[in-house]
Amino acid sequence: MMESFSDILGSGDLVLVDFFATWCQPCRTMHPILEQVKQMAGDRVRIIKVDVDRMGTASQFYDIRSVPTLMMVRAGQVLWRQSGVVPAQQLVDTINLFASR
Repeated sequence: MMESFSDILGSGDLVLVDFFATWCQPCRTMHPILEQVKQMAGDRVRIIKVDVDRMGTASQFYDIRSVPTLMMVRAGQVLWRQSGVVPAQQLVDTINLFASR
């Protein structure tokens, strides 16, 4: 069974959500950065990508106005949010901050 977006965000897991669009060049820049973050952070975080053009409801709910927008969520609570390209080390530092709580 596939997990729903709300199931994933409502879980107790730390989730990094990447709101992106296929036509967005900075979003393409984020892709290898997120691959690197996954290797560095391992099981401390779950990374999911949300295509704003395909999941408009989620984008509207979280008031996504620009892409990429990254959000850290646990148990339905948005812990951190930033738009634009974010360096891998900054993301890992942010993950470490929330993973230790």
